[in-house]
Amino acid sequence: MKRAKRISLIVMIAFYVFAGLAHFIYPEFYLPIMPPYLPYHLELVYISGAFEILLALLLIPIKTRKAGAWLLIALLVAVFPANIQMFINYLNANDPDLWISIVRLPIQLLLIWWAWGFTKTTLQKNITANNYNKV
Repeated sequence: MKRAKRISLIVMIAFYVFAGLAHFIYPEFYLPIMPPYLPYHLELVYISGAFEILLALLLIPIKTRKAGAWLLIALLVAVFPANIQMFINYLNANDPDLWISIVRLPIQLLLIWWAWGFTKTTLQKNITANNYNKV
């Protein structure tokens, strides 16, 4: 794995571990952005935090990295309604920090793109390259 990609992976793992821990330490930040149609808001905040930590840890071993990256993408899609709810809340409250919720929406797409970069592991690329060399 190239140095830049390795650094990116380490940063991603740390990012999701800390983001996941934040769900347990500061659940009051996440509760207001839970869409009202979902039940068990606090439990879902904790579950999403636990998944962020678990999926970050799946990125560490090469054997589980691809699955971890795909599952992170699925999680990012699953929690996207919370980002929309945050935007709605800020808009309805005429909150001066509305811009934060607007910026947060495309950032979710960048996070998906970042995770997608790890959906092919170094091991798989080496196997594929070796198979082509044998032909």
